[in-house]
Amino acid sequence: MVAHRSHIAIVDDDPAMRQAVGRLCGAAALPSRCFSSAEDFLASDSADSATFLILDVQLPGLSGLELHEHLQQRGIRLPVVFITGQDQALSREKARKAGAAAYLTKPFPAAELISAVRKHLPSPDQPTHQTTP
Repeated sequence: MVAHRSHIAIVDDDPAMRQAVGRLCGAAALPSRCFSSAEDFLASDSADSATFLILDVQLPGLSGLELHEHLQQRGIRLPVVFITGQDQALSREKARKAGAAAYLTKPFPAAELISAVRKHLPSPDQPTHQTTP
């Protein structure tokens, strides 16, 4: 089944960062929904309705990298920007192998995040993923 997408999902356990990225998306006319954990994201309908993911690498519970892998295993393919406060070579390499649109270290330039999102955002008339059973 082709899912119709409507927003960017932001998953970050830091409330200030989550709010800042949400406001940044709003200022760029990119609707978003924020989640404090991978588990909160998975419990919502956003896995089936998000256009794009902005994931913190280090989250309590499932990490951003683990969440992305979990979605891939479910057949949900979304473009993703990984963000982190602690840049590590292993995480950077895993993100690259996962096909990340970008890997940004906090604090990052707002324009860099928005540019990565816009560059990899599917066009409105294009289905963004197929969910496989």
